[in-house]
Formats: sequence, structure tokens, C-alpha cells
Amino acid sequence: MALIIRLDRVMADRKMSLGELSEKVDITMANLSILKNGKAKAVRLSTLNAICKALECQPGDLIEYVEDEI
Repeated sequence: MALIIRLDRVMADRKMSLGELSEKVDITMANLSILKNGKAKAVRLSTLNAICKALECQPGDLIEYVEDEI
């Protein structure tokens, strides 16, 4: 199972920088960068909620499930 984080794509669509999103969501740029680059092991639902609110999107816009090839 692989979850792909599409935060960078949604941010680009909204023309929002990492700094802008960081301010709106009140999360450090370092933590957002970890999430954006797919390095995060977990994300809090409250964080996901705040990101969705700031980007005016749905969780499914940010996270995509891709089945592993066997």
C-alpha cells in the first residue's frame, strides 16, 4: 500500500507558497515541507483539516492511494 501526498500539486493549483500555507495553517515550514515531500509517517486529522480549509479542498485532493505492484 502506498499513499501519495499531492500537497505540492494542490498548492500549485491554488498559487500558494509554502510560506503562505504555513502562516494560514500555523505549522512550521519544516513540517509542511516534510509532508509535501512525502517523508511524513503520519498526519494529524486536525492538521489535515486546517490544510483543507486553507486550500479549500478535500482530503482526497491531497492524498492518493496507489496499490503496490507485486
